[in-house]
Amino acid sequence: MSKKTNVPEQPASATLPADNLERNLAVAQPNTNQKLPHIGVVGDTYTILLTGKDTGGRFCLIDMHIPPGGGPPPHRHDFEETFIMLEGELEATFRGTKRAVRAGETINIPANAPHQFRNSSSQPVRMLCICSPPGQEDFFMEVGVPVATRTTPPPMLDEAAQAEFRAKAAALAPKYRTELLQHA
Repeated sequence: MSKKTNVPEQPASATLPADNLERNLAVAQPNTNQKLPHIGVVGDTYTILLTGKDTGGRFCLIDMHIPPGGGPPPHRHDFEETFIMLEGELEATFRGTKRAVRAGETINIPANAPHQFRNSSSQPVRMLCICSPPGQEDFFMEVGVPVATRTTPPPMLDEAAQAEFRAKAAALAPKYRTELLQHA
């Protein structure tokens, strides 16, 4: 180990793999690219910026618009999830402990840890979500509904439609290595 960086030293003979010329530069323009999927999920709008296919299966990147009162129910999953707060403030609950997360801050949720977030402010929140490995973007695409733009709210659901959505999400969650937890 290098004493300065705590990174294992590579033998002089170690080389990087060749550049994979089948992969291309991915550019995501969430405010102007009409081809990016904007998905309404639990009252929030998630724009899929990069899929696992875009990143060679390493991660996905999601632009999240969370209106006041928005956020998912308690859950956990077997992949890492990082949130980079761009605008606003929300309340994150990690293993039962609540804390405020504000614009300019980044939090990482370890795999399998129970968590949730909620926008308890009066202003929308914008954050980037990185999931590694990818797959969460596929869950959102399958469970959510397409909407027009990055900030378009999903349709309001009556009680019956909400119950149907919850049942669909619960049925799909195991396929995407996710467990929905009971509200505390």
